[in-house]
Amino acid sequence: MTVVVDDARPYRRGVGIALINADGHVFVGQRHDSAEPAWQMPQGGIDKGEDPQTAALREMMEEIGTDKAKIIAETPEWLLYDLPTALSQKMWKGKYRGQEQKWFLMTFLGKDCDINIATEHPEFSTWKWLPFHDLPDVIVGFKRDIYIQVVAAFRSAVDQIVKT
Repeated sequence: MTVVVDDARPYRRGVGIALINADGHVFVGQRHDSAEPAWQMPQGGIDKGEDPQTAALREMMEEIGTDKAKIIAETPEWLLYDLPTALSQKMWKGKYRGQEQKWFLMTFLGKDCDINIATEHPEFSTWKWLPFHDLPDVIVGFKRDIYIQVVAAFRSAVDQIVKT
């Protein structure tokens, strides 16, 4: 059976978190449901009635087990990405074509031992700190453009963190 994808499907609203440590490195996790390299920053959907900032802090806690961070910047606009057709038919019951996300830059206020990816519903199998500017090089292809936009949006703020 062939499924016809309607390009008029909406985007799912979500948030993304660029969590930066004192060295200017960003948290990335390897998706636990992928055998191939699939690194990403924490991200997730916005619940009904939830504002984006609250969603970002909740998603960070749900995905990496810590709330030891402070929001220091956000993207002025919503950033969009489309899922590959085969994936969009499986994700979210095929309702969405991709996501529109508000991204937040946060400084990490804790220690590495405060991060716990063994959460109730694990997203990641492992994690690491990565130089912020290297993000687009390790991200799965269909998300690369959005990560380039995130790096561009937060470049100067991250550079300031490294200088201080």
